[in-house]
Amino acid sequence: MKATKCFAIAVSFCLFTCFANAGNNGPDDPTEPAKKTYFTQRLPQEIQFDGIPDEPAWDAVQWGGDFIQNQPNDGAAPYQQSAFKILYDDKFLYIAYRAHDVSPDSIVPRMGRRDEFPGDWMEINIDSYHDLRTAFSFTLSVSGVRNDEFVSDNGNNWDTSWNPIWFAKTKMDDNGWTAEVKIPFSQLRYGDEPDKVWGIQVMRRIFRKEERSTWQHIPQNGQGWVSRFGELHGLKDVPSQRQVEIAPYAVAQLETYKAQDGNPFADGRDAKLTVGVDGKVAVTSDLILDFTVNPDFGQVEADPSQVRIDGFQNFFEERRPFFIESRNIFEYQLTGSAAEGDYDADLLFYSRRIGSSPHGYPNVANGEYEKVPLNTSILGAAKFSGKTKDGWSIGVLESITQREKAEVDKEGERRHELVEPLTSYFVGRVQKDVNEANTVVGGMLTAVNREHGLDDMLHRSAYSGGLDFQHFWKNRTWNFAARGIFSHVSGTKEAILNTQTSFEHLFQRPNAKHVNVDPNRTTLLGHGGTLKLSKFGGKQGPKGQIFKFETGVTWRSPELELNDIGFQLTADEINHFTWVGYHFQRQFSKFRSLRLNYNHWSRWDFGGQHLYQAFNTNFHAQLLSNWEMGTGLTYNPLEISNNALRGGSSLRKPPGIGQFLYIGTDSRKNIFLNLQGFNAWGFDNSVRINDASIMLRLQPMDAMSISLRTGFNRSFRKQDQYVDQVAYNGQTRTIVSEVNQKTLRFTLRLNYNITPDLTIQYYGQPFITRPLFSNFAYVADPLNKEFGARFHRYGEGEISFADGEYLIDENRDGAVDYTFDQPDFNFVQFRSNLVLRWEYIAGSELYLVWSQSSEPDGEVFGDLNSGIGQSLFSNSFGDKARNIFLVKVMYRFLR
Repeated sequence: MKATKCFAIAVSFCLFTCFANAGNNGPDDPTEPAKKTYFTQRLPQEIQFDGIPDEPAWDAVQWGGDFIQNQPNDGAAPYQQSAFKILYDDKFLYIAYRAHDVSPDSIVPRMGRRDEFPGDWMEINIDSYHDLRTAFSFTLSVSGVRNDEFVSDNGNNWDTSWNPIWFAKTKMDDNGWTAEVKIPFSQLRYGDEPDKVWGIQVMRRIFRKEERSTWQHIPQNGQGWVSRFGELHGLKDVPSQRQVEIAPYAVAQLETYKAQDGNPFADGRDAKLTVGVDGKVAVTSDLILDFTVNPDFGQVEADPSQVRIDGFQNFFEERRPFFIESRNIFEYQLTGSAAEGDYDADLLFYSRRIGSSPHGYPNVANGEYEKVPLNTSILGAAKFSGKTKDGWSIGVLESITQREKAEVDKEGERRHELVEPLTSYFVGRVQKDVNEANTVVGGMLTAVNREHGLDDMLHRSAYSGGLDFQHFWKNRTWNFAARGIFSHVSGTKEAILNTQTSFEHLFQRPNAKHVNVDPNRTTLLGHGGTLKLSKFGGKQGPKGQIFKFETGVTWRSPELELNDIGFQLTADEINHFTWVGYHFQRQFSKFRSLRLNYNHWSRWDFGGQHLYQAFNTNFHAQLLSNWEMGTGLTYNPLEISNNALRGGSSLRKPPGIGQFLYIGTDSRKNIFLNLQGFNAWGFDNSVRINDASIMLRLQPMDAMSISLRTGFNRSFRKQDQYVDQVAYNGQTRTIVSEVNQKTLRFTLRLNYNITPDLTIQYYGQPFITRPLFSNFAYVADPLNKEFGARFHRYGEGEISFADGEYLIDENRDGAVDYTFDQPDFNFVQFRSNLVLRWEYIAGSELYLVWSQSSEPDGEVFGDLNSGIGQSLFSNSFGDKARNIFLVKVMYRFLR
């Protein structure tokens, strides 16, 4: 009942504030600049594409200029002026740049990987849909490096994974530098109207000043980016471009590793050849069908190492090109930016579920050897995405994963066991812009269907979906957003019982009277949602100071289950969050910018139990020297976890304080250093966390960068770390302990550009973590306000250790009542990649890859008896390494 009241109050507050302010739709700031217009014409004759716009054809149009600073002095004249011209023909949009500079020897021609935006650059954003929400961004560094992004949500989302085919040349001279850009219309999306009006924005970065200036001035006191672009007029009778791209590829791979005696599946050497094809077909000029057959879903860069002992699952970013492109259309987060910590992680669609590791494992007896697929094979996938001229964003994705079987060998006799059934994944997403994109409505639906197999552990079907609404007013400075979702999973009684008692749900908690375990259920139906009110713009003060805030509520019902195709950390929560910011967005005194923030959070479960409360303040500053620094302090007087004891009841955790601090030097310099620290203290010496990291980046030449990030974490928890659950006298004993954990991590990156299209990249990450458990106890009174009363620590005569097990004689009668395994472990991992990438023709690439990863002997956790440094070195650089040598060639046919 308490949770219901809190939820109703939070919803009422959001709705009241929304409608109280909705009456005034006029601009907060009458000084919003008028939109500029640039008039283009057809290309009258051919140009020599050399980066120097001196051909007579360019005289057909005027230079666009009069740029105004965006950063650091919003609204001031730029340090150097810039200009551009635009022409077009039936196939291409042509852009010319003139970046004036009175000190051309000070221009910084740094190089980097594609989408790293190095050095001085010019950029054009094109809203070819003219929907005021999405745009295609093309950035060209003076060094010739191309960078491209798909912009969505009116500038709140910049997706660097979008990699279109386009062409560019640059040239430095005594007056600065010039460039010519050629963008195929087939890479853009637009309607079929004969006289087109597009939104455009042109921006320049002067690297040595860290200055950004724009053609269409967009003051920082407003909200939105694409909706405030200038306009491009004069595009007449541009024919529809039906993009057709076919990209066959071949991958040859050799893998070497330490052979295992007697194991027929591990002779020390594996080789394979893979071929497949990717493609794009324009169904209309604004809707694209992407498909892949036998896709290559390997990753050039490995996932970062992560180990959690709190029970929550790890989240890994998507790195596979097919799923990355157009992913903005399929994104559906349950909450927004002001929510604390892991709130933001819950997604209706998490593409890493497709092609993940198999869920099952074969039954293997002594003397048997198994070969288990590392990932589920994707037979094929297709997606249909784009945006119509009527404001409809559409995304449909379908993927089929293969039935996977493990192979088991016993003295030459082979058998196969199912580890993953044939599975179909479907995602559909639509959104509609209304009222010049000031109102956006949408919906999403996902479906997972599996064939019979592993029915006792996997759902036969899983459906989820949602509806979303967003409205802006007062010149887009105010925003109200609402999202509601549902989930429905079905399967055998065993599968649904597993879900009810899984870490995300834990219906078996004895103090949770609002849920109960029902072993006869075959379905679960859940819901969740977010209501949020925000203000991000308004009238600025003389120093560019502006007040911003965001508040809202998000909830997940006990039966909500998204993890078949989405990502969900936990259920049974109602969260309230509020963020208030006072930001100085103009240069003043010693600051280029200054941000002061306040946050608070509260959480309840659906039974009304108050789970969490925290208060935070933080500030972030960028100095005139371009150094950056910040610090923050969080106080949490209340924390109760429904997950910490894995179903053995809720557990009250100690209150405490957390503090972070960082400082970074000028990132433009050849030597850049960033220091970060985090410390947390639980009251009564119950918790202590210390984390420190250092990042050093060197730029020995414009074509090379080297970065090393190292970090060390030491954490201590007194008595409340979960270890195991055992049965004793008809009851369940939940075993806990103290834990001391040390983690050491390094990440080394090296990038060298031979040319803008030929690069060498190295990535290496040694990682080791070691939790040591001690002072074991069982949970006695988990919600007692006195820390010591929550646990019964085993005393002398109650606990002993033998053969890797702890033996418990709780009643001290001389007989062992129960046992549990020693939980200590030592996880060691080393991953590295050396990649040569050559874009030998626009859109066609050749990769040479050497990948290495450690493989500790015996257990994956390595040796507990060696020191932390010795263990890291021996497991990472000894004879346990697994090496992969790979050659991939891809040729893109473009029509």
